[in-house]
Formats: sequence, C-alpha cells, structure tokens
Amino acid sequence: MAVLRQEAGPEEVGLDAGALERLDRHFARRVDEGRLPGFLVAVARGGRVAHLTAYGARDIAAGLPVESDTLWRIYSMTKPVTSVGALMLMEEGRLSLDDPVGRHLPAFAEPRVYESGSGDRVRTRPASGPLLVRHLMTHTAGLTFAFYHAHPVDALYRAAGLESSVLPGSDLARTTEVYASLPLQFDPGTQWNYSVASNVLGRIIEVVSGQPLDVYLTERIFRPLGMTDAGFEVSDEQAVRLAELYGEPDDGGIQPIAGLPLRGRPRFLSGSGGMVASAHDMHRFMELLRRRGELDGTRLLAPGTVDLMTRNHLPGGADLRAFGSRPAHDEPGNEGVGFGLGVSVVIDPSRTQAPSGLGSYGWSGVATTTFWVDPGRDLTVQFYTQVRPRSSHTVFPDLKRLVHEAVAR
Repeated sequence: MAVLRQEAGPEEVGLDAGALERLDRHFARRVDEGRLPGFLVAVARGGRVAHLTAYGARDIAAGLPVESDTLWRIYSMTKPVTSVGALMLMEEGRLSLDDPVGRHLPAFAEPRVYESGSGDRVRTRPASGPLLVRHLMTHTAGLTFAFYHAHPVDALYRAAGLESSVLPGSDLARTTEVYASLPLQFDPGTQWNYSVASNVLGRIIEVVSGQPLDVYLTERIFRPLGMTDAGFEVSDEQAVRLAELYGEPDDGGIQPIAGLPLRGRPRFLSGSGGMVASAHDMHRFMELLRRRGELDGTRLLAPGTVDLMTRNHLPGGADLRAFGSRPAHDEPGNEGVGFGLGVSVVIDPSRTQAPSGLGSYGWSGVATTTFWVDPGRDLTVQFYTQVRPRSSHTVFPDLKRLVHEAVAR
C-alpha cells in the first residue's frame, strides 16, 4: 500500500493557500450539513502535491474517517484507464482506431440502426458504415445506456435486462453480445452519446491480448505505475479502507446504498466503471498522462499517443452539446467541451460552465468523483466522495471555480 502525501507548500508552486482554504471550507460545509459523508481533494502542480485534504467520514455509521489511503469506487473514471490499455495495444500494432469492431467481436460485424417504432415494432436498417474502434473510444458508436429514458433504443436495453449495463449474472463476453444484438441509436460517427462503449472496448482488449481485462490492466498499467490498490475487487485487507456508498433519498440528506465491488473477483469486468482506487493510484495515473506517457523511468505510451488521446476528436471541432444526442446531452455543462479517446477535453474556456484551462482533460464518476489534468497550468486535480446523486449537482462546477481561484501564477 502506498499513500498520497503533500510534497510542497501551495506558495512554492504558485497556488494561493487562502483560496485553497476556502475550497476546503466550502465542501466541509456540505459534510456538516449532511449532504456529503466526507471528501478527499488533492491538487498538484508540476507533479508535486501541494494541497491534500481529507474531511468527514468514509463510513458514517461506523465512525470511520476519510483518510489519505481511503479506497473509492471511481466508476466511470475507469474509462480513461481502459482507453490507455487499448492505446498500448495500438502502439504494438495489435489494434487500430480504424479497425471494424466486428473484426474482433463478430457479433458487431453487421450493425443495424434504429429507424422507427418501439418495443416489438421497432424497424431498423443497416448502418451506413462499419462500427470502428475509434467510435467506441469517442462515444460516437451509436450505443447507449438503459437509464436515459430518452429514446426507444434505451427502452430496448431495459427490456434486454441491461438496466445497470450488465446482463444479470453474466460476464463481459456475454454482455457485449447482448449489446450487439440491439440496434444502434444512430449511424456510427454521426453523434456523441455517452454509453456502454467502454465495456465493448474492454472486451476487445481481452480478445486481442488474450487476457482477462483485470489481469491485463494489472500487468500492463497498475503494477508498472505503482498503482498498488487499483483494481476490480477488494481484498479482505483492503475492505476496511473502502468508503461506504451513499444515495440521496427523496426527503433529503444521504443514506447508504448497495454498490460494487462485491468481495471476490466480479464475474463482470467493466471497462466502463468497475474500478476501485486510492488517491495515490489516481495521482500516479494522472502523472503518466501529464508527463505524456512516462513516469519514473517507465514509459507506457509515446508522447504523441497521449497527445492524440487528449485532443478533441468530434467532427469539425464540435463540443458535446452541439454534437451530443438530444435530449440527453443538451445541457450547459457540455458547452465548450469536446471529447478525445476516453476523456473530455476543454476546447473553448469562454463557453464552459465553470472556469477551465484550454486543453484540460479528464473524466468523472457517478459517485461524485472526478479528476482533470490542465497542461497549460501544469496542474492536476482529483476529488472523491461517495454519493450517487438523484440529479446533477454543483460539486464539480464549484470545485473547478475554487481551484481556478487558487491559481496565483
């Protein structure tokens, strides 16, 4: 086990200590008011952690505090890790962004697209072109999530038993076959729709590498980077450090809810959202990206590959709001933000919901976790709590605003 530690004073790296104290107080009030159980926030500049705060409880009922070695369900923050795993295979010549998905997963060889109707009366047509690996990595594949309740294809996912993105009791191979049996929401490459695509990408990694996803990521990313707690399962030794997961009931406040991972290796290895990690683990991963593919003498990706990953790939330089499928993605938070290969990318700071550096990239998780790398200011930020909200809230915009105010030079 390795623990994240503060390595420099804020002023040493051009951060305003008073502004960072305001950040801590802001989120501490949310804890004291019963809206968050606790939180951890870390800000680093030039790779040196200059602000690290743990506050509140990782388990309220047990009276256990948030500590710097607390483990967090990072959910969709798994997606950038899966993308790095795929990019490593691409550098080895074993996979290409322009590979048809059907080359590796035959069930996707002849994708069909929704045309009209609903339920048993859905009409489909052949897709205008093949579904490519790049479409998976940019979430332009035409896949979706069951929970949107915004399109007839979403309903087909629910009818197929994919309410939580996995066929109950099934593994990654079988679940991706079910995805393939359902129509795409749109022709590949024509819209952005956040979806189960990273699960399909995870299955491609398994097929191409010949290893289960958890084994591949452990051997190729976690172990080389010293991400000692990262993975898809929690051991008995780790379990005491895992934060409790909470939800927001209708009457306000928070209450414990069931959450993955369960003890033991899961049957379904989710490249979309199956990981648990510590702040130290994610600091190591962010440093790999900030340093453009190398960390402490270990190179996983070429600099140009990281540059490719972290630039906008939406056609014509579009942002998520303009290119996103409606109504699911027609929201202010998607303005001025494009998408790379597994990460969001700020393309127009003048239009973002909260102050953001041009070219900043990262992603968030459904239990209110987030990270981003700001290359222009040589800044990395990560924030953790464990609350699945009923709807969007202001945690992330507030965090970005408060961090922005703390950058003194």
